[in-house]
Amino acid sequence: MVKIAWHHLFAHPLPEGHRFPMIKYELIPEQLLYEGVISASNLFAPERVSEAAILLSHDLGYWEQLRDLSLPAREQRRIGFPLTAQLLEREMRIAQGTIDGAVYAQANGIAFNVAGGTHHAGSNWGEGFCLLNDQAIAANYLLNTGLASRILIIDLDVHQGNGTAEIFYNEDRVFTFSMHGDKNFPFRKERSDLDIPLEDGMTDEQFLQRLEKTLPLLLEHQPDFVFYLSGVDVLESDKLGKLALSKEGCKERDRKVLQFCKDHNLPVQVSMGGGYSPNIKDIVEAHCNTFKICLDIFE
Repeated sequence: MVKIAWHHLFAHPLPEGHRFPMIKYELIPEQLLYEGVISASNLFAPERVSEAAILLSHDLGYWEQLRDLSLPAREQRRIGFPLTAQLLEREMRIAQGTIDGAVYAQANGIAFNVAGGTHHAGSNWGEGFCLLNDQAIAANYLLNTGLASRILIIDLDVHQGNGTAEIFYNEDRVFTFSMHGDKNFPFRKERSDLDIPLEDGMTDEQFLQRLEKTLPLLLEHQPDFVFYLSGVDVLESDKLGKLALSKEGCKERDRKVLQFCKDHNLPVQVSMGGGYSPNIKDIVEAHCNTFKICLDIFE
């Protein structure tokens, strides 16, 4: 059975008018349940991640400022969320959900986190709505416990996975691949093991051709586990994205990645990542398509 991390705290209350579409974390599981794509038994509620697991990826000083709610105001502005105890609990549960999902994926082939994809959080900073880097934390957990030995991170959010790249810059066991908008946030990029910058306005055909050409090359790392960040801010409708993929193109992107993992017997954990289309229906539909593709391939 495909397991999906979800907790009611994922939909965190934000100040009125905030641009982050937090409601999607309620709507995605509701829609999947309504359509009969999943049942309640697919969902699991993660606990809080341990401090020990966090410190495999994040510096002690940064973590203590988060833990003690003492992060300076300018650093909170960089993140984009007011730091509260409830927000921190949310982030900790998201990270544990990705760890748990990674363990489930080793048994079942694939697992999901309704949230996550917090790839802008580096070892000693948070930014871009990211406090703790869930997939980095889970990757280091797998390595530290001996559950995986060589990990591939496929990041297809429209924004570069700069925090993930920084955390694993000197870690040969983790290969970071980010295919992202060249002239988009973060404007100071880090160096992934493989970066493919994309020009503004890229359409389905161009995007999918580049992805299809690149995926076989990633096997040179000889991974035994994959983390996939499936942001839907690649859509033409996205107000922060600058690319021009259709929903069908985004769906085909997911199909190519998940079929690649299935064909090569690579367990994969999927975190949802970003999506900022003005119509929340477009965001939810695109995210739900990722789950539907998975069930087509893995069940």
